[in-house]
Amino acid sequence: MMKRIIPDTITSCNLLCGSISVFLATQGAFLWAFVFILAGAFFDFFDGLSARLLKAPSPIGIQLDSLADDITFGLAPSMMLFCWLRPILGWWAGLALLMAAFSALRLAKFNVDERQHDSFIGLATPANAIFWGGICCMPYAMLRFDWMAWALIGLSFISCYLLNAEIPFFSFKGFKRDKVVIISFLAGCVILIGYCIAKAVQLHHIEFAFFSGTACILWYVVLNLLLACRPKK
Repeated sequence: MMKRIIPDTITSCNLLCGSISVFLATQGAFLWAFVFILAGAFFDFFDGLSARLLKAPSPIGIQLDSLADDITFGLAPSMMLFCWLRPILGWWAGLALLMAAFSALRLAKFNVDERQHDSFIGLATPANAIFWGGICCMPYAMLRFDWMAWALIGLSFISCYLLNAEIPFFSFKGFKRDKVVIISFLAGCVILIGYCIAKAVQLHHIEFAFFSGTACILWYVVLNLLLACRPKK
């Protein structure tokens, strides 16, 4: 019984991080809201790992994991974007909340899709959350014109599509098969993270360091789209 409690407790920590992130977003504390999304991603990684190591998977754990993920990686980033854009777009910023619904659909499809054991079909919700979390940490100065805010709403619609698109995305679980691609991705991430941190130091804005998450996920999406478009042998 104790073996089953440990993974579920870790998953509950993920859900708690997501709930705190939603609250912080409503208070305008976007940087800390993103920190709790990252903390949720940490717990999300270790709940499945602990279940496998302890050999204690459970149907309840699978369902709890999806519920926690929809809060942390669906509702939290959607609420961040809504609260971030609302001073500019008013209630039209509520369109950003569609990502929460499409994230729930993505997670439901994942639970019943037998093709996603060592790769993904569609963009994973944690990756989408990190992408938007980094954007919402940026200062309002980047939104110099209203059309930029509307462009981000349009980009959120693209995220909704990518979450549920029949597009293959590689996973670290498939490292043996996709070793070259994953190493290339990690090398690009090192460069992007280094550049963003250097910019943060140069401009004395820690927000630019957090934007490295957005840059890395954008690189991840572009790389997978290029792989999906290459001719099949």
